[in-house]
Amino acid sequence: MQNYKNILVALDIYRTYESVVERALKLAKKPADLSLLYVAMPHVYFEPYGAAFDANVVEDLHAQSLQKLNAIASQYKIPATHVHCVVGHPADEIHNKAETLKADLIVLGTHGHSGLKLLLGSTANAVLHGVQRDVLAVKV
Repeated sequence: MQNYKNILVALDIYRTYESVVERALKLAKKPADLSLLYVAMPHVYFEPYGAAFDANVVEDLHAQSLQKLNAIASQYKIPATHVHCVVGHPADEIHNKAETLKADLIVLGTHGHSGLKLLLGSTANAVLHGVQRDVLAVKV
């Protein structure tokens, strides 16, 4: 088994995430080997309805998400400096953060979708395309 020293854990903090973090911790020597990432996507919720929203909505979403992500990091003794919250498209932002951090493994949750849902809607599937490092998809 490979020893991973820099693991990026991409979480959906508003769904079940515990098993994802716990699996990543089992692969790490210490909690400081992990970086947590949450990607907020406000455009997904508003654009289909043609609703405009100002920067305050994005800032509020970011602040709330960062607060929750910091609480998760604290719970698992992951340093606050290893917590990242960004706004954007999940697969793109996960790729970008993995590259920036020089992660040797990406760990993320999957809800076990199949068929068209897997092909068209899965963040885990999208992350696999074009990735330059190992990926572990944990079924939650």
